[in-house]
Amino acid sequence: MDWREAALPLPAGVPGAPVVRDAVACGDGWFVVGGVRDAAGATRPAVWRAGSDGVSWSPVEVAAESFYGKQNVLFAAACREGRLAVVGDKPGGAHGNPRTSSWFLDAGGVLREVAARFELFGGPTAVNVSRLVAGAPGFLIAGNRASGAAVWSSGDGSEFEIAEGAPGLASDGSGLTWAADAVAVDDGWVVAGGLMPAGRPDRDPVGWRSSGDGVWRRLAAEGASGEYEELQRVTLASGVPVALGLRGSVVGVWRLESDRWRPGGSFGSVSPSAWSGVRALAASGPRLVAAVGDGSSFGLWVSEDGGSGWRPMVSPRAVRGVAGSALSVSAGPGLLVVSSDDGVSGRVFTSVSAA
Repeated sequence: MDWREAALPLPAGVPGAPVVRDAVACGDGWFVVGGVRDAAGATRPAVWRAGSDGVSWSPVEVAAESFYGKQNVLFAAACREGRLAVVGDKPGGAHGNPRTSSWFLDAGGVLREVAARFELFGGPTAVNVSRLVAGAPGFLIAGNRASGAAVWSSGDGSEFEIAEGAPGLASDGSGLTWAADAVAVDDGWVVAGGLMPAGRPDRDPVGWRSSGDGVWRRLAAEGASGEYEELQRVTLASGVPVALGLRGSVVGVWRLESDRWRPGGSFGSVSPSAWSGVRALAASGPRLVAAVGDGSSFGLWVSEDGGSGWRPMVSPRAVRGVAGSALSVSAGPGLLVVSSDDGVSGRVFTSVSAA
């Protein structure tokens, strides 16, 4: 790939370094979300916008309302019909739990924090908020509560409601559920994650489907290997949900066919650490590009055939697994965007995609 680095001018305020976590094509351009980290390590939310070619980026005005919102690092973005929604967080409080906020871009081009009750994302049953996605039904956040897998939904991204303890989605007598990502399909949503069966210490791959009526059906996987397995990221490849995740010490591939996750090939080598696993999965036609942590560093992998065969892709920047580091990849009309952060400074790279 012919990678081109994009300059990210800092928004007005205390000087610092860009933090980048995600990118999304939206309307007639692109957005990159993250934050700014100052010399003392304090953060504030930040967003950059560019045209469809991803060449020239400029800061977007951000209007934070809450104490932790003013410190958020924005980590996931999604777009529906030109409307941008974002999720961010900042560890805080006595236990250092993530304090999560949702955001949306208003008609005046300002990214505004949504005022929400503390228990919507936090509270005594909070576990984590993972990914934000968009589609015909609206916006959906995948995450987890003490009751197991959970989702937050919104029609326009301006206000979310939680489905916590939902039958089929939440943990039950069969085991403990975990949701990691989601994708919109024609008749609703598919959520991907894992199930820790009762009496076992590892996970099996599992997913859920909903037609937007609040009813969730569990989607099991064929041929569980007996190793630790879970679905970590999912996207559509030529209209078919394809998920990547851990399969023991490698990255496994699954395709959703006839409401069953059917295992495909595998690639790479992964050792357990805070920097292991699939961090992003982007699709452009039959091409899939994944950002994967092998336990010590992050890299890119590409499949040209919808997920059957994979090979390493030369990354525009080497990123080691250290505090604050991250790598993500996003696809849009004719463009791939890589958000790369080495824990010191975030950088964005673009490449014209032939797929």
